[in-house]
Amino acid sequence: MLRLKHLPIDTGKENIVFIHQQCPEFHIDDINMVSNRVEIHGGLQPLFASVYVCKDISLVKPDEIALTDQAFRLINMAEGSEVAISLAPPPASIESVKRKINGGILSAKEYQSIISDLAVYRYTPIELAAFLVSNAGFMSPQEVLAMTEALIEHRRSVNWGLDLVVDEHCIGGIPANRTTMIVAPIAIAYGLCMPSTMTRGITSCSGAADAMEVLADVELSEDQTAKTINQIGGCMVLDGQRLAMSATEDLLLGLERALGISTPQQIVASILSSKIAMGITHLLIDIPVGKTAKVRSMNEAMSLRKLFEYVGDMLSIKIDVIVTDGSEPVGNGIGPILEARDVMKVLRCREDAPQDLREKALFMAGKILEFDPQLRGGQGYYKARDILDSGRALEVMSQIVHMQGKKTPPAVGQLTRDITASSSGIISEIDGQQLNRIALTAGAPADKGAGIDLFKKVGDSVEQGEILYRIYACKPTPFAFANGLAEGDCGYKIMTSRVY
Repeated sequence: MLRLKHLPIDTGKENIVFIHQQCPEFHIDDINMVSNRVEIHGGLQPLFASVYVCKDISLVKPDEIALTDQAFRLINMAEGSEVAISLAPPPASIESVKRKINGGILSAKEYQSIISDLAVYRYTPIELAAFLVSNAGFMSPQEVLAMTEALIEHRRSVNWGLDLVVDEHCIGGIPANRTTMIVAPIAIAYGLCMPSTMTRGITSCSGAADAMEVLADVELSEDQTAKTINQIGGCMVLDGQRLAMSATEDLLLGLERALGISTPQQIVASILSSKIAMGITHLLIDIPVGKTAKVRSMNEAMSLRKLFEYVGDMLSIKIDVIVTDGSEPVGNGIGPILEARDVMKVLRCREDAPQDLREKALFMAGKILEFDPQLRGGQGYYKARDILDSGRALEVMSQIVHMQGKKTPPAVGQLTRDITASSSGIISEIDGQQLNRIALTAGAPADKGAGIDLFKKVGDSVEQGEILYRIYACKPTPFAFANGLAEGDCGYKIMTSRVY
């Protein structure tokens, strides 16, 4: 037996164990390039981890094993406890992944087996990446349904005891677009239950959770989340810190973020499993379509819509899918602080609030309110507008912020640069992907104050030398790289007018 030690190293979502090269209980020679996974026994269930060999007895002694932060938390045993260790065989479900890579169609049982292995960290990061890439090639509707059901089984599902529990989700792909932070207060003020779960930016410079975190804590405990929902009628919390938390989903999202992989089929499985486990009965899906959005054409949007509807019907969740304009950012701010600023301007009904964000949020809120069978079709927008203009939505937002834990917003980045028009004319196109890259490079979302503030939108006239947008950064190096990106391609196309 070996004694357990905690090594305070943050390895993210990967379980790591350090073993001394002279460990008497384990044959170091058995570790090779093919398999370096081990099982650690002694807790309620085996812990699977990647093993690293150490020569320094100050880190780990021959009669010890040292677990990094996540692994130590998962094994849930005190330091000094006795454990046993053995090589872990490859997960049986990896054969299904290989078959999927070769173009096979997997059964529901195979997806159940894969997700079960993922849930206990049997997969190495390379094997997990292989699974994501295999699904990125092709997934049939039946496979998407099977993966969704498998993910639901590994979540802690909740039931609010209501026939109508609503939420909305945007597929994303366009910068800003922080409609959820406006829609949720309107829906809750109307009287609907809306336990809204948000994500951080996966391949973007800011997610809804990143912007909401400027105002309030989004990483609530289960008790805090339930208390907020029971007292106010809803919440806006991080998807992963909720009652329906899934370690499997955290692993998948983490690797998607690292690899930049976000396929339509996995989007459907992830979104619907999350919402169903959170007790959502009625869901609004927003699919922005644009040249640089995630969904580039109406044909793609219709295929995705049908996939949502198919899986939703099979799992008995009411889904309304809307297709919106994704040709340019919605709102003026890109980055957590600037997006939160725009949201609060809309909620406060300020004259300088971005009207495109206000109108889209009202349209979506109207669709949410019309899930209520007592509200006549077509009346949702006007009801939502009345709630916003009356200040009731702002009041609900204030209640949510205080219940979740109000935060003092950090300052906007002090390093700024104005990007100006190279010629006079009309803004004909804005490349959202390029603006996203610039904001990411500037430090968003890790640096809340980093981002871009837009001064011009599509259709606006501009004079040569006039400001198109302003870059904000908190640190010199990201600021310099963001400037370089903007100099190479500012992301704006200007249609010049000629006089003949």
